[in-house]
Amino acid sequence: MDSCMQVMPNRVDLGFDQPYRNLGSEFFSAVRPVGLPAPRLGMVSADASRLLGLCLESRRPAIDQAWAELFSGTTLPAGCEPICTVYSGHQFGNWAGQLGDGRAHLLGELSTSDPTQDCGYARWEVQLKGAGRTPYSRHGDGRAVLRSSIREFLCSEAMWHLGIPTTRALCLVTSSLAVARERMETAAVVTRLAPSFIRFGHFEHFSYSGQHAALRRLADWTIARIDPACADAANPALALLQGVVTRTAQLMAQWQCIGFIHGVMNTDNMSMLGWTLDYGPFAFMDGFDPAHTPNTTDRAGRYAWGRQPAIARWNLLALAQALLPLIGEPRVAMDAIAAFEPQFSQAMRARLQDKLGLGALQDGDDALVDTWLAAMAENRSDWTLSFRRLGSLPAHVDSPIPDALQSLFTTRPQPFRAWVADYRRRLRQPGLADAERKLAMDLVNPRFVLRHHLAQHAIAQAEAGDFSAARELMAVLRYPYAEQPEHAAYAAAPPQDAEAPALSCSS
Repeated sequence: MDSCMQVMPNRVDLGFDQPYRNLGSEFFSAVRPVGLPAPRLGMVSADASRLLGLCLESRRPAIDQAWAELFSGTTLPAGCEPICTVYSGHQFGNWAGQLGDGRAHLLGELSTSDPTQDCGYARWEVQLKGAGRTPYSRHGDGRAVLRSSIREFLCSEAMWHLGIPTTRALCLVTSSLAVARERMETAAVVTRLAPSFIRFGHFEHFSYSGQHAALRRLADWTIARIDPACADAANPALALLQGVVTRTAQLMAQWQCIGFIHGVMNTDNMSMLGWTLDYGPFAFMDGFDPAHTPNTTDRAGRYAWGRQPAIARWNLLALAQALLPLIGEPRVAMDAIAAFEPQFSQAMRARLQDKLGLGALQDGDDALVDTWLAAMAENRSDWTLSFRRLGSLPAHVDSPIPDALQSLFTTRPQPFRAWVADYRRRLRQPGLADAERKLAMDLVNPRFVLRHHLAQHAIAQAEAGDFSAARELMAVLRYPYAEQPEHAAYAAAPPQDAEAPALSCSS
């Protein structure tokens, strides 16, 4: 038997701590989850499970049922004191006032048992999403549906394996409980993990309501949890802001270079960790369109792919404003925000340099990259396939352009061919053999991402009671940069008759 917990969870003290309670009663409400009737364990992330030393797939029905009851909030271990936290935020650029965990219950935190996955964090918070109403549910029912839960489960784990900072998904629990959305659906609960779920909106809440003593306690708490070195700075709150700026700039570069669109970058969906938080109307780019957003609520395109970096800066400004009572001097706060643009640009350019296999930066590379992106946009070329197939382009000037690559640029092929000539001239600089360059490019250009049509197929099967497609898809997404020839169908562009992502914020 390995070291993970094989016994039934109601016979194990999982050791949930709830230190967030120590901040004060104004920070949370103590609310027990409602749970699900007849819960069933639908999906498990073995990677996230190992992080906490748990073995959720025991293949013993009684044990699996006990895990399902625990991670649906139906039956909780002794001593577990769930809470829901309060926060506020800006939504679509407008002040929304008080919000909070409307369908999330924080069970507490557990120590990590896998140092290879801990990202330097020794303790992880365990949160249920969809386990019933809370004082912050407003007009909602506190539930999540199977459709959106599968998307969040798959995407958070897919992003992790792509190397992008994100909350994790431990497991998904299903039920026959009916939930009314645009149609009648069934309920589900996702268990999410993160070292901290503190959002920009937590700071906005206490700052804009004038609770500055609570704001300072929150800042001290956050520094201790995620950035302890800030405590030794001359201005700890400023150091905290500077760290968030840097982490967010890096995250935006990663999102942009993978073709990921978050879809709803409200300040209450922005993590102080600089991690991806809350998977609602997200999408991975198919045909490249900088103005595309999958969010049907976002009619003005505020959260489109091309605007994500600017929105991140806007949100950081809102955070700086919230921290100003602690920072003191507006000028130094603005200086911290001013660092975002050069940090993002440098990170973005470095990643694009690697994605194109260009090696060390040379004069003219910025123009070469920009022309490539312009050609992709003109042809609505598939983002993932274009970068991946570019790695197979021979550098020799007389070699034909591979048909698989050329087929992505048929709307305006001439600018693309002219670019290829310039690109090949540039490839003489690194002097890498074609095979060597392709190997390096394949390490940063994924073959597999969570495309909308793949998620939809998995969802349709799961709604019919069959999770095999979802589990197979998750297995493929664990190795996004590998060739996996036996799974070539998962790497293909969506069929012509596939529906484009069109998702609401309730997704």
